[in-house]
Amino acid sequence: MTLGTIGPRTSLSEHVVQILREKMASGELAPGARLREAEIAEALDVSRGPVREALALLEAEGQVEIKRHRGAFVSILTQRDVDEVHTLRTAVETLAGERAATRLTAAHLAELDRVLEEMKSTSGAVQPEEAVALDLAFHDVIYDAADHVRLLRVWTSIRSQVAFFLHTRNINFPDFPTVGYPEHKELRDILASGDPAAAREAVADHMRGAYSRLRQLELPEA
Repeated sequence: MTLGTIGPRTSLSEHVVQILREKMASGELAPGARLREAEIAEALDVSRGPVREALALLEAEGQVEIKRHRGAFVSILTQRDVDEVHTLRTAVETLAGERAATRLTAAHLAELDRVLEEMKSTSGAVQPEEAVALDLAFHDVIYDAADHVRLLRVWTSIRSQVAFFLHTRNINFPDFPTVGYPEHKELRDILASGDPAAAREAVADHMRGAYSRLRQLELPEA
């Protein structure tokens, strides 16, 4: 297992969480894959304690399932997961959009436009992980502009699950090069108009589009 290296910025367990999240979001750690503490610890050159803490945190987020006497496994995506994350994300992101509409700064708009330019330049060969990174980068700006600490914490807690769902969506519906830019450009323009009600509805519409694609997948119910 190739996982990367630990940096000095935060605690060891947080770094392990970050690396595992990235690997799950990219599909490198597939649903159902076993996560062996000893193997991860050796790959990252850390003790098993931070790995155990990281797996517990990921279990609390729903990213990992820890089975008694069997170990930890990457959670398998179910329809219930999709429904719950979608409804939660819609609730928090419509609030974020509503607040951001009256709080976007020139710096926020510049960052949105930068991400949009990258989206616009993607080709039909864009990798799912690249599409996910661009999608999340756009929405990160909205949450930052919303200027709501607790709202941002909720987004942070589900962001890795959203990334996983987006990766699944982009593998099964590789239409990001044609829909990614126009859909996000429309959302950017409505946010920039400064109308909170319009922004809230635009975000809700955007969420429904992503959800409708995931609903087409044949997933276990629970």
